[in-house]
Amino acid sequence: MDQPPKALPQGKGLAMSPGALAGLKVIDLTRVLGGPYCTMILSDHGAEVIKVEPPQGDEVRDWGPPFLGDDASYFLGINRNKRSIGLDLGKPAGRKILLRMLEGADILVENFKPGGMEKWGLGYEADLAPKFPSLIHCRVSGFGAEGPLGGLPGYDAILQAFTGLMSINGDPTTGPMRMGTPVVDLATGLYSVIAILMALHERKTSGLGQYLDMTLHDCGMALLHPQAANFFLSGKRPLPMGNPHPNLAPYEKYPTKTCEIFVASGNDGQFTKMCEALGKPELGRDPRFIKNADRLVNRPALMAEFAPLLADQDGHELCIKLLKMGLPAGPVLFVDQSMAAPHTDVRQMVTELDGYRGLGTPIKLSRTPGGTRRKPPRYSEHADEVLGEFGFHADEIAEMRRDGILHDVRKK
Repeated sequence: MDQPPKALPQGKGLAMSPGALAGLKVIDLTRVLGGPYCTMILSDHGAEVIKVEPPQGDEVRDWGPPFLGDDASYFLGINRNKRSIGLDLGKPAGRKILLRMLEGADILVENFKPGGMEKWGLGYEADLAPKFPSLIHCRVSGFGAEGPLGGLPGYDAILQAFTGLMSINGDPTTGPMRMGTPVVDLATGLYSVIAILMALHERKTSGLGQYLDMTLHDCGMALLHPQAANFFLSGKRPLPMGNPHPNLAPYEKYPTKTCEIFVASGNDGQFTKMCEALGKPELGRDPRFIKNADRLVNRPALMAEFAPLLADQDGHELCIKLLKMGLPAGPVLFVDQSMAAPHTDVRQMVTELDGYRGLGTPIKLSRTPGGTRRKPPRYSEHADEVLGEFGFHADEIAEMRRDGILHDVRKK
């Protein structure tokens, strides 16, 4: 007799295929944000990610409220689709277990300070590459190992300050400001995924892994566009401008009857068309505004002309009208409004599974779509399951617990 079909999991933004990275095994020793964000992206697309946590656990489990059970939103947002095991790598027996896990791994991601893995006899060149020649070892650190800042710890806001990103955020009245999203950590996670995929591609030819030296410093600096390009050409220090763009006008936020909106003009033709759409075509022929360079010089006058054209409009309706004409415009939504927007739902950018809600994957693949497969793991939730897969027997696992190598409860 045929078995009844297995019910599909209920939720949104779920993975409906094994994923483009199915078959890859990732050992994840990272904590906090940049590294875990990297490994979540890999896991969204089918890579098997085993999160090896220290006895104290990943500290962002405590970065709340809000909490779901014992885990803070900060942890939940970047750790889905992973399995967790609590292991003390500070002890030789813990490192021995890790080495067995690496025997079947494709990728190791860690964010210990430079020298930490080497101190344990787990450095790439001397220790891991000879044992596991095909292993890709990605290290995420603040500044790297060399240079005046080599080996120092890195934190998102500190790197925003170091790299100049903070100096271009804010406006002339506020001075430099931290960006509201941890852009350096997130960018480092993204760049690390790119580096891993490059190394995987090259491995198909060489058969060899390699060491990926990813730093918050370098990735933060890589985000300085167009400010760095402007500086290289002009020699002038970029300063915080608030909402305006250093190279384009109009590129501003304006109030309307219903909401604030942002309008932008990428070229002279768009500006002329926008003036026509707003019922004042003569602005597009005004000598002060004909070319983008003219509009930049005369930005205050341009803002004064544009503001009255928008003040009595329904901002939401106007933005849709302008977008349908190919003109850049958008309402300034709050986060709760963005999450509830109909287009967010259609694009499955909020994912849900069994009480878990998070941001969906932005990477949409036609044949091998990724998405949510597992809720973020509780601390060491999968210890027995994972160790069993690596050939450890129940009595060995029990001994690990007795010896304080394997942890089921976070050490406070």
